[in-house]
Amino acid sequence: MAITGIKGFNDILPGDVEKWQYIEFTARKVFESYGFSEIRIPIMEKTELFARSIGDATDIVEKEMYSFVDKGENRVTLRPEGTASVMRAFIEHKLYALDAVTKLYYMGPMFRYERPQKGRYRQFHQIGAEVTGVNDPMVDAQVLTMLCHFFAELGLTEPRLEINSLGCPECRPAYRQALKDFLRSRLDLLCDDCKRRFETNPLRALDCKATGCKEATYGAPSVLDNLCTGCEDHFSTTKHYLDIAGANYSINSRMVRGLDYYTRTTFELVTGLLGSQSAVAAGGRYDGLISELGGPSMPGIGFAMGVERVALLLSEKDFSRRPDLFIAALGGAARDTAFKIMGELQVMGFGVEIDYEGKSLKSQLRRADKFNSRFSLVIGEDEISRGIAQLKDMDAGTQAEIMLDSRDIAVRLDSQLVNHRQTKWNLPPRP
Repeated sequence: MAITGIKGFNDILPGDVEKWQYIEFTARKVFESYGFSEIRIPIMEKTELFARSIGDATDIVEKEMYSFVDKGENRVTLRPEGTASVMRAFIEHKLYALDAVTKLYYMGPMFRYERPQKGRYRQFHQIGAEVTGVNDPMVDAQVLTMLCHFFAELGLTEPRLEINSLGCPECRPAYRQALKDFLRSRLDLLCDDCKRRFETNPLRALDCKATGCKEATYGAPSVLDNLCTGCEDHFSTTKHYLDIAGANYSINSRMVRGLDYYTRTTFELVTGLLGSQSAVAAGGRYDGLISELGGPSMPGIGFAMGVERVALLLSEKDFSRRPDLFIAALGGAARDTAFKIMGELQVMGFGVEIDYEGKSLKSQLRRADKFNSRFSLVIGEDEISRGIAQLKDMDAGTQAEIMLDSRDIAVRLDSQLVNHRQTKWNLPPRP
């Protein structure tokens, strides 16, 4: 019996992986234009890191983490999210000593034990970005506009931006108490999870999808009506800068993030195209997290997006790779020449394919069609004797005589392949 993969841990196969590469390529291009640098963090951390940062009462820590004791009797966890690991590295390596204002982005797999479904898996992938050291709400707006810029760069009109404020340690306790007082007489309507976390995290009932929780929280007090002056001003100024940037957004006062470290500005990019998995990216401020993890007292803000969900939004686009050239060779001498030209062109950066089995010309050209090659070149005894071959444009159906020399072929390809070295993806130009 063949061994199969673990449920919820997926292979990303050729044909799909090009889409992932394009998402990662676009993220790097956009984020670095905003001054962000990439950081690579380990997939395993001490369990304490996530218990302290995410919160003991969260679903992630209580039910979803892949945690175990290793051979050295250490309690370790496969990372369920990226922010805590980035902040751990930020503190451990004293990056704040270089510059308190630090902009970092990351990408890679995360792990949570939950029921696999469309857009949600046990090994999933995130791309995220974090900014430290800035209290000014201008940075909140910039992070949000950068995220929207990323999706625009992908050519996506969905998802849409929703924002909220969760207040701060000064005003949130009073709001939590007001919400608990409101829900106390409606506890029977809440789902089992929301009943269980009623004392420790009652805000989660506001964005619970269970029918009873929606009914129980109908008419609940709004967090935006309970902000202190500082939080109200911060949220108002964030909206001001978003308006200056021309960002489209809506306010969702019921938005609650599932991690305990969030304060003030929170946000999600949501879509109706993925069923129940509506959030494609999410994040917010975490002004107390760095000090909670043993670092200096300084603010932070960031987000993470689910790569699987972004890839689903791009499902209609063609990301297949096209070889620049397919060389069909007839006879031993022609195959030797084709092999030499292929290698020289590949070193120059062109994508070149040949047939390895020496089949008929008709079979080789069928393979060129299968590859969807941009150009083809046929080499036989006559072409070798004359030092000339016909370079065929497979899209236009035209052909032109060309010297049987890799440098001449490269010049001709360069003149007709637009930006072939800048992108691997067969995508139309952005409007």
